[in-house]
Amino acid sequence: MLELGAKMLIAYLLGALLGSLILGRLRGIDIRSMGSGNAGATNALRTQGKLFAILVLLIDIAKGVIAVRWLPAAALPGVGIDPELPREWLTLACGLAVIVGHVYPVWFSFRGGKGAATVVGVIAALDLRLLVPMLLCWFVVLLLTGYVSLATMLAGAALVAAVHVLEPNNLPLLIFCWLVTAFVIYTHRSNIGRLRSGTENRVRRLWLFRSRTA
Repeated sequence: MLELGAKMLIAYLLGALLGSLILGRLRGIDIRSMGSGNAGATNALRTQGKLFAILVLLIDIAKGVIAVRWLPAAALPGVGIDPELPREWLTLACGLAVIVGHVYPVWFSFRGGKGAATVVGVIAALDLRLLVPMLLCWFVVLLLTGYVSLATMLAGAALVAAVHVLEPNNLPLLIFCWLVTAFVIYTHRSNIGRLRSGTENRVRRLWLFRSRTA
């Protein structure tokens, strides 16, 4: 239990290092006071431009990869490796913790992003096969509707469908993907309200890094 608690805490603190807010402080800005008020890559793009948004995206994806690929196997000083702790469950727990840290960062008054980029990093580290239907769904929905938020939520649904097809007997992974998808939808609850009222920002072009909003 010591290893589980320590590594989940580290994963959470890693997730709480938001690319947009760290880079924003270097610029002397807080993008949560700009645009949509979100601390994710999409709002970074809208308010700060392509390079800033790309760097934010890379940071937020990278921390998901680190939390899943490196942290579970690391022998921490004073903690060590618990032989009775299943590695798969530990890996998924770290993945969930880093996503929660991104959304509720202790370093930034618990006001973070919506978790999508960090989810991509976590899933890429867990199983690249699951990333393909996610990204494909995201691009297709964005192309057809122009809504980044809708594309992100449906990409989560595609993740759940993919794991049921590719890993139907992997109960830990199934539970994890359901939880992550539900959490991502929860973080987009304000977007759902705007979609219903017809006031959600809409991308006019498929190429996100050259987009305009309505």
